[in-house]
Amino acid sequence: LFAIFAFATCGGYSGGLRLSVDCANKSESDLNIDIAFAYPFRLHQVNFDVPTCEGKRRETLSLIGDFSSSAEFFVTIAVFAFLYSLAATVVYIFFQNKYRENNRGPLIDFIVTVVFSFLWLVSSSAWAKGLSDVKLATDPDEVLLLMSACKQQSNKCLPVRSPVMSSLNTSVVFGFLNFILWAGNIWFVFKETGWHSSGQRHPPDTMEKQSSSYNQGGYNQDSYGPAGGYNQPDSYGQVGEYGQSQSYGQSGPTSFANQI
Repeated sequence: LFAIFAFATCGGYSGGLRLSVDCANKSESDLNIDIAFAYPFRLHQVNFDVPTCEGKRRETLSLIGDFSSSAEFFVTIAVFAFLYSLAATVVYIFFQNKYRENNRGPLIDFIVTVVFSFLWLVSSSAWAKGLSDVKLATDPDEVLLLMSACKQQSNKCLPVRSPVMSSLNTSVVFGFLNFILWAGNIWFVFKETGWHSSGQRHPPDTMEKQSSSYNQGGYNQDSYGPAGGYNQPDSYGQVGEYGQSQSYGQSGPTSFANQI
């Protein structure tokens, strides 16, 4: 889902800006100059016509810059991350036994997760820099400087509408969120590999040896068996003053008086 949001907000973007050129001769003015651009942001191919305020002649200009490399790299990583996540989900659910066979599946999954984490960081950083350049190249004040008519003080050039970049800002945020998500997932994939299990193998063996030594020692003997004093009968036979045994067992006070 995070990968879908990343490439959808970037790859599906289209925007534009509007400028106004008010010439000294009002008949030569153009108050609604629309400039549209979209992904992959090859701005040098975006052409637009503007008045020169010198008769009816118009000039054709284009925006400056080509930022398609960083944008396409970002979208490509997002698409492949989405496809791999979808394939991994199918394997986790339906092919769990083959995934754990010979520990090959977890190792491949671990390596791919590390690679995608690094690619998300690189592509998101590159696209963040590319987006700042796109904002600068499509700034209406910067575009007005390209027009010859705006270099004359008798003409008035004003920005009417600036491009909305909220979705592109969102794409950068989702790019770094994907990096955090994939980087955090490295630990959980690492726990499935044999490297993690081999590191946890020795402590249980040590505990087993200690428990076996205790079982062989005196702590496992029946020290409170029949030989002990606590398993004797309830009666305590004693010899009285007249040589007769006095029993303080289950006999009552009457038998004790008879014995005296």
